Order: sequence, then C-alpha cells, then structure tokens
Amino acid sequence: MLPLSPRIRATAAPAIPTARGWAARYAGQAGPLIDLTQAVPGYPPHPDLLAMLAEMAGSRAAAGYGPIDGDLALREALAGDMAGFYGAPIAAPDLAITAGCNLAFSMVMTVLAGQGERVILPTPWYFNHRMALEMAGIPVLPLPCRAEDGFVPDPDRVEAALREGARALVLVSPNNPTGAVYPAAVIARCAALCRQYGAWLVLDETYRDFLPAESSPPHALFQDPAWRDGLIHLYSFSKAYCIPGHRVGAIACGPGFRAELLKALDTQQICPPRAAQAALTWAIPALGEWRAGNRAIMAERGVAFRRAAAQLPGWRLDALGAYFGYLRVPEDGPDAMEVAETLAAERGLLGLPGPFFGPGQERHIRLAFANAGIRAIGAIPARLTEATA
Repeated sequence: MLPLSPRIRATAAPAIPTARGWAARYAGQAGPLIDLTQAVPGYPPHPDLLAMLAEMAGSRAAAGYGPIDGDLALREALAGDMAGFYGAPIAAPDLAITAGCNLAFSMVMTVLAGQGERVILPTPWYFNHRMALEMAGIPVLPLPCRAEDGFVPDPDRVEAALREGARALVLVSPNNPTGAVYPAAVIARCAALCRQYGAWLVLDETYRDFLPAESSPPHALFQDPAWRDGLIHLYSFSKAYCIPGHRVGAIACGPGFRAELLKALDTQQICPPRAAQAALTWAIPALGEWRAGNRAIMAERGVAFRRAAAQLPGWRLDALGAYFGYLRVPEDGPDAMEVAETLAAERGLLGLPGPFFGPGQERHIRLAFANAGIRAIGAIPARLTEATA
C-alpha cells in the first residue's frame, strides 16, 4: 500500500464501532441487545420538528449555499436562548453555526493552535477531542481528574499544567464520559488561570440542556464583559433536539477569534446544513416545554441507573450525570477492556471501556443510560454481575 498520513495512522480507531464489533459475536443468550455506547437521545424528535425538517428539506432555499457562519435567523434565536439561560447579553455576531459540535471543536483547534502548541485535556477525556488534536499534530497535555474529586478538575493542577505552557484548556461540563458537572467556582477559577497564563479556555457545554433547572446558569463567564477575549464556547443541537443525524452545532466567540474562524468555516464546511437550521430556528422558541420534559426524562433515567448500580456487588458508581454513568469494575476481576468485550459479546450489553477515554482509566466503563428506557436500565445489574462472576 502507498504511504498514508502518519498522524492519521497513529490515531486510535473510533471507539464506538470497535465496541459494536464485539457485539457482532453476541448470540442473544441474555436477551435483547442493550447498546449504551453512544450518547443518543432515547426518545424521538418532536413530531412538529420532524415535519418542519421534511418541509424545509424539500424547499429550494435549503438546497442552496448559505452564510458560512450560519443563517442569521438561527444565530439570533440561539443568542436569545443563551442570553436567557446564562443571564448575560449574547448576540448573533457572537455566534457561528457549524456542521456538528465535533467539527466545531476541530475548527476551533485549527484556529487556536499549530503543530507543537499544546492543549490541556482533562482525563478521562472525550475521545473525539483527543483524536482531533492528534490528527492536527497538536500535542495533548493530560490533566488527570480523580474519582475522589468527582472527576472535577483541580484548579491547582490546572495551574501547574498551564505553567508548563499551553495554548488552551478544554473543559466539558456536564462531562463526557463521566457525567460530572463542574461547580461554577471551579469554572471561574479555571477561566481566571487561563487569563493569568495567556491561554484560551474552550468550554464545551453540549449537555447543558440536561442540567437541573435550579442550576441555571451553570457559571457566570458570559456575565464578564471581557469574555470574548479569552473564552470559546461550544454547543450542540443534537441532544436537546434529538437530531444528531442532521449535524448542527455552534461556537460562541469574540470578534478577534471569529475573524480567523471564518477561514476555517469557509474551508471545512462552506455552510452548515440549511434545512436543519431553518427547522431549529422555529424549534428553539417553540419547544421549550418539550425540552424541559426531556430533561425530566433524563433525570428519571439517572435515578434508575443509580438504583441499578447500587445492586452491583464489587462495582462502584464513581460519577453520574447528563447522559452517563461512570462505573469502576470490581478490583478482583479483569480490567475494563476485557469486561467490556465480554459484556458485548456474551451478555449483549454494550458500553465503552475507560482506556478509550485516556490514560489511567483501566478500571472504568462508561454506560450512556440516556439511550435506554427504565426497563432496559433495570436489566443492567444482572448482565454486569454475570459478566464478572
């Protein structure tokens, strides 16, 4: 075979297809397959949103190119939603719409850092963030987060990492993979440290719609008039609106960063999907109550998962939130990679082993309980127990 990019070849294989490959050997002996690998809303989109998507997909306007930073109407709708959520003035010029949040992250990193300029990622990390940086030739500076701290970054460790030199710190809250919700004081301290050491703070709040209503706003960063000078915020429409296949995300940033971002937007996406943008412009104000109902559904599933985890001898639930439970496998058994493969191939329960999320995670498994109904969650203890018996 002719040579290929060494950076791509050095990048790990995608995590979810790997786990689903193990499940190809499952013969159904434990019951129906329960796939808790991917963070997928376990309920359908609102029927009126589906109708709007169908209508707009057939429109001539949606078939043409749009603005490279997204349709103004959607940016205005999202700005209004964010301003209400964060209690701060946010406007359409602060936003760019992207073809999904993963692409948003990749484009942000393209603008922020070059080869050899390091980015701090707390571990366990979202594997696609790590993969995007590796493909771009941007070294990762791991920031270990501990179970005893609830997998919340320790600001003292953040400062030590920033002293080593980094272009940016990436925070994900609610976190993927652990579900941990970072306290507002920790987020504020990290932002202050980034300013002190001349680093950007990239805050991914893909799962912010599933925070308890009483925790809004989850931080006060947007209330600082100087936020545009050092903060880049990422958001995804996939979870809150149940449309991951339509690939729509967003970046909030200041004008200096935005001027350079436009180059990446024009090159890597040209424009975001037009039909989905039009449908979401309607959905943001129209589906507020529906979104709140979905938040309640996810909270109920979180309670059910915590109850299920309490039935597991030897297992420990180290973190839970948003879509995820992060479980520590029994100390006297095999490591997480072996347990996850056994679960998928023999017990029909698919989860992602901790090593997919970075170093030091050999004893953990992530289960995305958002995908499953209460009945399926209730079946988890038996399958986990049998796999490690």
